[in-house]
Amino acid sequence: MAQIKKPAGNAGGNTQTSLLFGKRNYLFFIAGVVLIFIGFIAMAGGSMPSPDVWDESLIYAPVRITVAPILILSGLVLCGVSIFVKNK
Repeated sequence: MAQIKKPAGNAGGNTQTSLLFGKRNYLFFIAGVVLIFIGFIAMAGGSMPSPDVWDESLIYAPVRITVAPILILSGLVLCGVSIFVKNK
């Protein structure tokens, strides 16, 4: 009579799988998403005091032109770094 072979490995149901990313990866990713969100809020800025007045100092403010894009790009970089951070 032929014997049935069991598959190699732990087929008894006691397998313990580890996640692909660790807690540290998710913290870096969440921090990156928060930076992107803050950058978009800074880029949106406020509204004009009056719809009839065009105020270039509000539209072309340094926060909207330089700080917000830097925040968004640093958030994207941090999200990319979160993929490559090694688990401990």
